[in-house]
Amino acid sequence: MIQEKLPILPPNVDVETKAVLKQLSNANRALAELKGYADTIPNKHILINAVTINEAKDSSAIENIITTHDELFRTMSSDIVTNPNAKEVINYRSALWHGYQLVKDARILTTNMIIEIHAIVERNNAGIRKLPGTVLRNDFTGDTVYTPPVGELYIKELLTNLEKYINNDTDEIDPLIKLAIIHYQFEVIHPFYDGNGRTGRIINILYLVLKELLDSPILYLSSYIIRNKSDYYRLLQEVRNIENWEEWIIYILKGIEQTSEETLSLVKKINTEVELMRSELKEKLPKIYSKELVDLLFYEFYTKTVYIEKGLSVTRKTAVSYLTSLENEGFLISEKVGKERIYQNKRLYDLVKNY
Repeated sequence: MIQEKLPILPPNVDVETKAVLKQLSNANRALAELKGYADTIPNKHILINAVTINEAKDSSAIENIITTHDELFRTMSSDIVTNPNAKEVINYRSALWHGYQLVKDARILTTNMIIEIHAIVERNNAGIRKLPGTVLRNDFTGDTVYTPPVGELYIKELLTNLEKYINNDTDEIDPLIKLAIIHYQFEVIHPFYDGNGRTGRIINILYLVLKELLDSPILYLSSYIIRNKSDYYRLLQEVRNIENWEEWIIYILKGIEQTSEETLSLVKKINTEVELMRSELKEKLPKIYSKELVDLLFYEFYTKTVYIEKGLSVTRKTAVSYLTSLENEGFLISEKVGKERIYQNKRLYDLVKNY
């Protein structure tokens, strides 16, 4: 059987229709508002960590890797892995962070970088598909819905074309429209045996950072895709079958608009909570208060004695004293996880959990 060739980029259709441009305006406005607010916050890592753990959880859930915030909390805070799904979610967040650093340093996004990111997502070095037989099936009927490109050399050719499209802006197409096109193309190339969806969703945020539409990796489409999963797969299929680019691009642009608004709401709540705790700590525990201490308490939704010890350059005895005082005043709650006592910032935990 002769393999049908996948069309290369750019698409041979008008992707800047009137309907697309109308939705593009809304998406760019919402994204610019999120970027503007995030840029004013001194310690962006607080926001990034909180948002990325939800993205890792939601992106993995799309692939039926289901876990809870409680399971994530226990896996993140323990050296013993008891929940493989939670570990996969944490791998995803590690891959996302790694990719973010790569793009910030290199100011480019290459095929080799994507392969490197995928290796962290999957915790293996299988790389680009070499063997035939990969098909995408309907979860309910088992019918084959799509057979992705076959052959390592051909897949590499398609990725080279995608890489050029990502990094070359001579076409002057708006980056948010290009993001929709890039996401589609990566998913239909389906270059890896597994983890394509999660890797593709990481590429989305890296592209926004690359094009300086965001400085911090805090905007993710996974929650939107979960809510609109049937449309996502239907429109992927329609671009393949009837080149319905317009509806696909509008779908992605609506996702950017909605998730920008939702993320802005979350980061504002987190920032408010940080300032509130600073004020309360100054009042109730002035002897131990410092900006650095508050930042440590919000870096993750849990902390350990060693984090305070190293982060504040204090002795273990002092770190234990600080955490005990914080718990006694209700700023933290603790529990034993394995051999260690873990202290949870419940305010942050509840904000992230209920987002």
